[in-house]
Parts: sequence; C-alpha cells; structure tokens
Amino acid sequence: MTHAEAASRAAFLRQEIDKHNRLYYVEARPVISDRQFDALLRELQDIEARFPDLVTPDSPTQRVGGAPLEGFVQIRHTVPMMSLDNTYSEEEMTAFFARLQKGLGREKIDCVLEPKVDGVAISIRYENGLLKHGVTRGDGQTGDDVTNNLRTIKSLPLRLPADAPQNFEVRGEVFMPKAGFARLNQEREEAGEPTFANPRNSTAGTLKLLDPKIVAKRPLDIVFYGLADASDMPVESQTDVHALLDRAGLRKADLIWHASTAEELIAAIRDLDEKRRSLPYETDGAVIKVNSFADQRELGFTSKAPRWAIAYKYQPEQAETRLLAVDIQVGRTGALTPVARLEPVFVSGSTVSNATLHNFEEIERKDIRIGDYVIIEKAGEIIPAVVSVKTEKRTGEEKPVVAPLHCPVCGTSVHRDEEQVVIRCPNPHCPEVVKRRIEHFVSRGAMDISGLGESVVAQLVDLKLVRDVADLYQLNELLLARLDRVGTKSIDNYLKAIEQSKAQPAWRLVFGLGILHVGAGGARKLLEHFGSIDAVAAAGVEELVQCPDIGEVVAQSLHEWFRDPVNLELLGRLKAGGLTMAQKEVTAASDNLAGTTWVITGTLSEDRETIADTIRSHGGKVSSSVSGKTTYLLAGSDAGSKLDKATKLGVKVIAEPEFRAMLEKTS
Repeated sequence: MTHAEAASRAAFLRQEIDKHNRLYYVEARPVISDRQFDALLRELQDIEARFPDLVTPDSPTQRVGGAPLEGFVQIRHTVPMMSLDNTYSEEEMTAFFARLQKGLGREKIDCVLEPKVDGVAISIRYENGLLKHGVTRGDGQTGDDVTNNLRTIKSLPLRLPADAPQNFEVRGEVFMPKAGFARLNQEREEAGEPTFANPRNSTAGTLKLLDPKIVAKRPLDIVFYGLADASDMPVESQTDVHALLDRAGLRKADLIWHASTAEELIAAIRDLDEKRRSLPYETDGAVIKVNSFADQRELGFTSKAPRWAIAYKYQPEQAETRLLAVDIQVGRTGALTPVARLEPVFVSGSTVSNATLHNFEEIERKDIRIGDYVIIEKAGEIIPAVVSVKTEKRTGEEKPVVAPLHCPVCGTSVHRDEEQVVIRCPNPHCPEVVKRRIEHFVSRGAMDISGLGESVVAQLVDLKLVRDVADLYQLNELLLARLDRVGTKSIDNYLKAIEQSKAQPAWRLVFGLGILHVGAGGARKLLEHFGSIDAVAAAGVEELVQCPDIGEVVAQSLHEWFRDPVNLELLGRLKAGGLTMAQKEVTAASDNLAGTTWVITGTLSEDRETIADTIRSHGGKVSSSVSGKTTYLLAGSDAGSKLDKATKLGVKVIAEPEFRAMLEKTS
C-alpha cells in the first residue's frame, strides 16, 4: 500500500467508524455487528501504525489519550454556567408558570420539558468542526479541562459532520449508564476493589482521573441540552437547538415534552416520573424551559438563575427491605452509631445495603427490631435512612436491638451522654477513634492534607506508624514505603502535603483537633478573640464564654480538653513540629466588600471557611445567620432554610459567579 492509498483508506475508515459509532451510541440502531466494527477499527490502527504521519487528532484510535496528566488546566467559561432554581411541588410549578404569564403578558406559553440527568455538567467547544476542549462546571466561571477524558466517550463526536455548524459551545451532562455502572461495580467487586455508591459519584470520580487510559475503561456517556451562546447560531428556540444537536450527531434527551399551560406541564412531569425508570441513565427531576429564545430574553435572569427555566425535583424514593443486622460504627469522638445492614434493595439510582439508624434512642422510639421489614429513604447523595417499620409483617421472631455496654473495637466500657443521647467509647487510643480523628484532621475543612484518604489512614494506624495526629509530622519516605500499593510519587505527594499543612491558619488546627462541640466557625472565633492557641488553652470557662459564639457547653468542653495532660503533650509535639499556633493577620486583598455583611449557605466551589476568609480579605464581614443586617446571602446549590429566610427578609441573594465578579471589580 502506497502512502497515498493509505491516506485515502484511512480517511474512509474514519468516516465509516464515526458513522457506526453514531448509529450505535446516539441513534441506537446499529447496522453492523461488533465483530465487523472491530475489524474496521483494527484496520485503521494497522494503517496508522505503519504510517504515523496519518494519525489525526479526530481519529477514532485517539479516544484513549497518552501519558497520565500531572493535573488539570483551568479554563474560564466564555459564558458562565449558571444553576437553575429548584421546586419540589406542583403548586410551586403552577406559581412558576403564573410568573411566566405575568412576565410575557399572555396565557399560553410554549415550554419544553426534558429529563434532568443526574450526572456531571460539562461545556464542550467545537472549532472548525473539531472538538477543542471540554470543561467542567467548576465554580460556574472557571472549570477543569477534562478534554482527554471526554475523548474516551464513544458517543461524543471528535469531528462534526460537514453539514452541521462547525463553531459553537454546547452544554451537556456526562453520566454513567445504569447497566454500565452495575457492570463496573461487579468487576470491581470481583477484583477486591471498593464499589461505587451510585452512578453520579462514579462519573464525577472518573472525570477527575488523570489517566485517560483508566477513564477509557469506564462506561461514560453524555447527553446535551443547550448552547452556551446561541446569539450567532441559526436557532431561535429550544426546539431549534434539538434539531441542531441531531445534525451535529450530539445526543439529546431521550424523552421531550411540549406544554403551553400549567396543567399540561404538570401532566408532563407526572408522565416523566412514570417513564424515567426505563431510561438508561439516572434522573432526579425534570427541567422546564420556555421554548422561544425571544421570550427567554424578555424574561431575563435573577442574580443567580434564569427566570425562564426551572428544575422540578422528584420526592425522595422509598423502598421496602428487611433489616438483617445492626452494626456499630465508632466515630472520632468515640460516639457509637448504629448502622442497619439490609437485604440489598435498589433505590434512587443505587443498590442500598446499609442505612443509618441515628442513635439507640431513635431505634427504641421507632421500635426497630432485627428481622423487621423496614422502609428506607434515600434523597440524592444523602446516606439512606430507615424511616419506618412495617409492624404488620412481624412474625414474632424479630429480635430487639440492644445498646452496647462495651466498645465493639477495643472492649472499653462505654459512657452514656444522657444530654445528647449518645453512647461513647471513652478510650482515646481505640484504633477506630484514632482513625476517625486522623481522617478529620487531614480533611479539606481542617488541615487539608490531600491524598491521606481513609485507606491510607487505616494502614498508618494498623501498622502503628501513626498513633495520633502529631505522628503525621514524623513520617518519612522509609516509613511510608511500608504502605501497600503506594509508589514513590505518592509518597512525595503525601510528604509535600503534610509539610504544606504546617502553614495552615491556627483556627484550622483547633478545628482539626476534633474537640467535642468545637466546629470550624467556633475555632475561628476563638483565634480571632484570643490570638493564639496558647491563650485559648490558658483561658478559664468564664473567659472562654466572653468569646463571641462560644457558649457554656463549648467553653466547658474546651476547658476540659486543654486540662488533659495527654492533649497538652499532643499540642506540644504539634508545636515542636512547626505548625502555626497563633492567629495571622488577614492580608487585605481589596475593599470591594467593605461595609457588607455576608451569610454563606449551600454547596460552593470551596469550603465555607475558605470563602469566609476571602470575604474578610476584601473588607466584608461574615455572619452565621440571616437577619435584617445581612447585606448578601451567598447561595450555592442545595441552599436550605437560610435562602427561604433571606427571601422573606428581602436580602439580596448572590450566586458564586456574581460573587467572584464582585471581588475582581476595579474602582
């Protein structure tokens, strides 16, 4: 085969493979067998191996990238990725439609309803017909460049058809199909690896992997729902967008409804609820959009979301199963928490075999017994909970759940905290208590020592390399080399993260110590008030309660902790290790937020204390509760009662993209 013949044949094969990929993955109507498809792909691989100069970026052979990445590059969105307002009731849907009618001044308004795919939001840019990059939502303004991982998705075109627009940015949702998720978990279980909790978690985790070759083994897929900017595109409605997606070979929602009245919208929502379980992906609601772009422009936006769209969330799904046993987990404070072991049942997108029982008083109140048939509920990513018992199904063989008298791990006699209905293991050296304390200490909200996850911490404790958090700062290459499945690069990363944590603010250290009743906000207040950990340690209860937000219970807990010789010895070792023990002045970045008071709620791109630091560094104040004195409520996803209160009080609600823009403004 000459070079010219090879080039011609390779071009034909790429076109054929792309066509069959689209027929199989997007249109679900394959016309050749898997064996025939594999033969086409192998022939193309052979040609490209013989003539390497013929390899193109859009070749189907390039769906698995090269070497693993060191990290993700950040890319700023050309148009911010905003979130939608949520509603959970049909009454609120009717009210939403009434607002549309008022805003547009007419009774009937054409709306489009699509399934809300429970995946990871993504924005993909095509230029000159080629996939240029794909970016995660991130904070709405900036996201991670995950292009190499997205290239592994077989339903995603690397090159657009010639008759489709060649330059645009499209928004979609990456997901893991139900069948693929089940298959992946089975493979992991057989390999002795931990299984994933649900398809969304596995999707998010897969997109964060730095090795595209591993990503290629995961069954990711993608569905698209809109354009980042339609102003220069030949589209005037969501219906036009659907047609454009079809022309471009980009997969759109499997089910789509049109409705022009509130009654029709509610009927469509109910219809989707009946049909969504047959979809190949998990859904947690419906997205409703005004169809006409002219109408959308007239309706406009609030500070955080479009007025012309809303997400209807379905109620948490419940399921009935049998309670097989009750195990006890030991937490970082020694709290013994009962956990239900269930007959596996599929609910809300995942197979559930464990559920929380909260505490032993709750078990007694609900009269939960081993052998009972129970109702469990799982809302989104929240841990499943046992909500009720089917007492009518009892046979008389059920056994009561008995509260433990001894710790199930170390055998120490338990202590019952009557005020808090908590049973605790009082042994500070209990292996499970030690593990949980270290996990808390290294967590993102505390000392933020990345890489030291649950499995690594477990090994450190089990091998007796670490007895407490101070021992982390005595680790070295030789000690870490004893860990199973940990390479040189990982060891370097662990040591670097441990060293960097020494510079964390002193309040993070206080929070990381896991003192009973002391949260991140309280730890910050303590350091702001006293200036150093030594001053906090020396303070009496009367002095501690003078600190804002520190009450009698917290003060007593602090006082007892700092009077314990074991804790003082630990603190001395941390100080000797070079950790920050005193409050540092916050460097003023600007006065852009001067004179404003903020309350933070919901899930944001960073933990709340980091964002609170940012607000203070720009001259603002941060409060824990909404009041008439609140200037702004910074609301992330899943905002709760604070958002409701802010709305009632007329407090301005700010989304994170607008907040970030306020920080960057110049006077």
